[in-house]
Amino acid sequence: MRAGVRLAVDVGTVRIGVARSDATGALAVPLDAVRAGASSVEDVAALVREWEAIEVIVGLPLSMSGAEGKAAAAARGWAATLAERIEVPVRLVDERLSTVQAQRALQAGGRSTRQSRSLIDSASAVMVLQADLDREAAQGTMSDADPRSGEGTSA
Repeated sequence: MRAGVRLAVDVGTVRIGVARSDATGALAVPLDAVRAGASSVEDVAALVREWEAIEVIVGLPLSMSGAEGKAAAAARGWAATLAERIEVPVRLVDERLSTVQAQRALQAGGRSTRQSRSLIDSASAVMVLQADLDREAAQGTMSDADPRSGEGTSA
């Protein structure tokens, strides 16, 4: 397992959910979401610098069939823009069902859907990041995709 903080983001149209790992790369925790829009890439780039992240994982919202739609194209574009502004690798990771899992976890914790709206994006980023951390710990490697492509296949 590589040591160092990783950040994960769940790109949405209203908010960008953000999570970070601990320095050992074992545990994902939520950070405050950032507002989607013109400053969102710079806001996340600032978090990369603040936490001295070794990589950023961007959730890729594929359909259940694995096809890419508008949301996946938006996430790819956002990730490409971020990659131009930071010095660490940016990987895309399949995030199918992460939002559903996050919402169920929040509801299990006693939060209604209405109470969860402001938390769901960062909770989804936690789900994506924790799945990737767990996969890396189990395999002892980075993503099985070509790291130069910026795309991973886990989560």
